[in-house]
Amino acid sequence: MQFLRESQRLNKVEKIKLKRHPLEVRHAVIETYSKRGIQAIDEVPGEYERLKWVGIYPQNQGGNAFMLRIKVPGGLLTPEQAQVIGQVALDFANGPIPNPHFGNNFLDITTRQDIQMHWIRMENVPEIWCRLEEVGMTTVQACGDSARNVLCCPVSGIDYKEVLDAYPVARAISGYFTGNREYANLPRKFKMSVTGCVEDCAQAEINDIGMLPARLEDGTVGFNVRVGGGLSDGPRLASDIDVFVTPEQAVEITRGIAQVYGELGDRENRWTCRMRYLVQELGPEGFREELEKRAAFELMPAGEDLTKHYRGDHIGVHLQKENGLYYIGLNVTVGRMSGEDFAEAGRLAGKYGGEIRLATDQNLIITDVSEERLDELLAEPLLKRYSPNPKAFERGVVACTGNEFCRFAIVETKIRAVEWAREMDRRIGDVGQEAIRMHFSGCSASCAQPQIGDIGFRGETAKTRDAIVEGVDIGLGGSLGHDAAFIDWIEGAKPADDVPDVLVAVMKRFKDERRGSERFHEWVRRKPNEELRETLRNCGRNRERG
Repeated sequence: MQFLRESQRLNKVEKIKLKRHPLEVRHAVIETYSKRGIQAIDEVPGEYERLKWVGIYPQNQGGNAFMLRIKVPGGLLTPEQAQVIGQVALDFANGPIPNPHFGNNFLDITTRQDIQMHWIRMENVPEIWCRLEEVGMTTVQACGDSARNVLCCPVSGIDYKEVLDAYPVARAISGYFTGNREYANLPRKFKMSVTGCVEDCAQAEINDIGMLPARLEDGTVGFNVRVGGGLSDGPRLASDIDVFVTPEQAVEITRGIAQVYGELGDRENRWTCRMRYLVQELGPEGFREELEKRAAFELMPAGEDLTKHYRGDHIGVHLQKENGLYYIGLNVTVGRMSGEDFAEAGRLAGKYGGEIRLATDQNLIITDVSEERLDELLAEPLLKRYSPNPKAFERGVVACTGNEFCRFAIVETKIRAVEWAREMDRRIGDVGQEAIRMHFSGCSASCAQPQIGDIGFRGETAKTRDAIVEGVDIGLGGSLGHDAAFIDWIEGAKPADDVPDVLVAVMKRFKDERRGSERFHEWVRRKPNEELRETLRNCGRNRERG
């Protein structure tokens, strides 16, 4: 199928994709670039763009330093897969200078249940691919203008409160799109989420396609479909298009939606070609009409939505649906681990009989632990470093790659986020809720999802009396679920060094003024923005005077 319209003026990236199909870059990596190096890549116009289709991005450092992203559909890893990933990081993801908090194996869990590694050299990529493929893993379409990793509730199949196990559906959708040349050239990235749990663990509202558990009047369970969600500039909550599908219809409905996007999406302007802009243009009813023309079955009206609320994480010890088994959610602060520790997590999962599950909050879960072995696992040294019982700020902190590696980020994020979270836990103490979700993106691309955090940060430059420094825009009050709403950006260009004092001022007000069990985002939403802004600014002025 040829999605490109003859009359359409194509942007630069579209011309690159049209000249040679991006998936063909895999062969070039194996046969040429891994042998001749980056000079061979430089000789082919647009080749750095095509590398994204096999999960490879250039790093901020330039030269022969790349980021490699591994797709993990639904976040599920076998113990063997986790150990292979950890060993790959140990062998190949080593930078020249260790990170002060994380060591020298650069492995990150992402907000899309992927794994990213840094400092990868092109000559090692074929060997890495061989190791991953031997255990059924791939980096194909982990990046690029195609279907990205498919999200799912990380405890799908074992959560005793779920409506249905959606992991097989997520796996089937991923299998259909991965390597499918017909749908590997969309206007931009294409993000999907499917969950059968009632707590919106897979963040349906901020995906291009979100499928949430639903029930028809006759008792049939399946999914209601949302379309057109996303963050970055122009954030938008996904629209209800009044469609219900059974698990058996899920792959076809995602294919049909991808066809609508591929045929009608904007290929002229890279800034406005995400699917949310197409949904906004057509409206939910118009989009449904276009989908109906392309779907292989008659569209059924939506059923009863069964989502109750948004669950921010799965940290801690939790009973599974099968009697006598537990899963343990471990806090991986800002998602970064050493390869050694990730391999050890895989080893422990195998030792205690379960799997590794990656969560959208950059944490990981060990499943299927019997009650009689629970204390033994909790005593393992790894669980001292990645606690199942963290404090509120360290539990809720999420951070993107930042300018440590990303060419688009304005500020450093990972180290700052860890230090801020630990400082806030020390200075504020108990806040009356399990986690304060503090999301830190190094630029406006929203990889750390700041718009849905209790507190969101977006990298920016800031002025002090003496210099231009790294700073952040600060937003408050985001959430998903039944009361989904994005943060309001309260203060702009605040110097990064001022942030801890600013947060202390806000959190002290919250603790003094909260009503009963009111959560932070609920308190924020009943406060006028100008009042909150004055708190942030007064704190900054007082600090300058001091």
